Amino acid sequence: MQLRYLMDQRTFQRAYRLWLHYGIFWLGAIAVGLIAVLYAELIDVGYAAFLHVAKHYPWLPLLVTPAVSAACVWITLKFFKGSEGSGIPQVIAMLHGPAELGERLLTIRILIGKILVSFLAILGGLTIGREGPTIHVGSALMYNLRRFYPKRFRAMRGVALERRLALAGAAAGLSAAFNAPLAGVVFAIEELTRSFEQRTSGVLITAIIFAGIVSLGLQGNYTYFGTINIGSRFPDLLVVAVAMIGVLAGCAGGIFCWLLLNTSRWMPASVFALRAKRPVYFGALFGLVIAVVGVASGGHTFGSGYAEARSMLDQRGHFTVFYPALKMVSMVGSYLPGSPGGLFAPSLAIGAGIGNTLHLVFSQMQLPMLIALGMVGYLAAVTQSPITAFVIVIEMINGHALVIALMATALISSRVSSFFAPPLYEALSERYHSNEHKQPAA
Repeated sequence: MQLRYLMDQRTFQRAYRLWLHYGIFWLGAIAVGLIAVLYAELIDVGYAAFLHVAKHYPWLPLLVTPAVSAACVWITLKFFKGSEGSGIPQVIAMLHGPAELGERLLTIRILIGKILVSFLAILGGLTIGREGPTIHVGSALMYNLRRFYPKRFRAMRGVALERRLALAGAAAGLSAAFNAPLAGVVFAIEELTRSFEQRTSGVLITAIIFAGIVSLGLQGNYTYFGTINIGSRFPDLLVVAVAMIGVLAGCAGGIFCWLLLNTSRWMPASVFALRAKRPVYFGALFGLVIAVVGVASGGHTFGSGYAEARSMLDQRGHFTVFYPALKMVSMVGSYLPGSPGGLFAPSLAIGAGIGNTLHLVFSQMQLPMLIALGMVGYLAAVTQSPITAFVIVIEMINGHALVIALMATALISSRVSSFFAPPLYEALSERYHSNEHKQPAA
């Protein structure tokens, strides 16, 4: 009888250890995948509602967008401080800064605020993506799983446990958002940690697998932008196109980063003072800028830009050569006030616009090829993470035939961008290392 009791006790202890090492983690990864899918649906519903209203009342964004932008700033500052911007700088700050940053930047309150306020922002037509917030939400969710571990277990693992959870949640969030598992791994290594640790690789891959299974089960095995067909023969001017797109996208992305990081150097003193003293009015002012640009562009600059990039790839849309510049103005106007929202999707749309515009120069080249090069170039310029950029684009367009050209474009544009500004997410993350954080982050 006593022997059976001891065996049962050992079996229970073994099962409990397995639960601590794997069970909690797996359930968290599944939850990240589920939230990523539901959040994507929520953002799509919100933007569809905005488009429906704007279609029937084209002038209404001139009133709605400034009001929504101001409301997002007020709600963020009042209730969800720390949820502003894409959320990636907050994750980087937690991974590389003091351990207590997680208690401030990866809370359940911020998780909820990120979802709710970004949904409100897309209802107003702000130029935001959902990928950055999904990374922030995934990281916050996994980070808070530490509460389910006993104190003794947490004391043994220390800060390493919390950071591994946050890192895995961020990687799983990106993977589920784009249906791009390789991008999740590369993003975690290149952008979030800037290093590779063998003991962390299994944690990342496991989280991505479980989050990916949920995403595939609910959404199917889709490609974010569909599959482009470029044929088997590359054009003679491909090398020239790669170099030109790399330089132009690098300059455009570098200027964007410079504008976000150096507001006091280009913004009029009165407007800059308004940002510090009356941030809600500042939000309304830039909301008006977004609305005016959106109405002037026929509505093409509102929202994340996914529909516009997709239509360019499918060769269905007709956009002016000014689209990339107008979209970038709208993007800057959406992020400077500090509303929650991501950079990835708008960056891809701007890059698509650059490729579309350069088709006027390289008319003999296939338009989807130029658009793909433009997307990877601008995304790499904004993030200065070239490997992540080309892996994301390859997985989004099933563009393995273009892998060398995409890699070259990403490397060129990332290097050119670095002459204008330091890596954006790292620079913004440094602002969170102080408890006196005042500036909103992109």
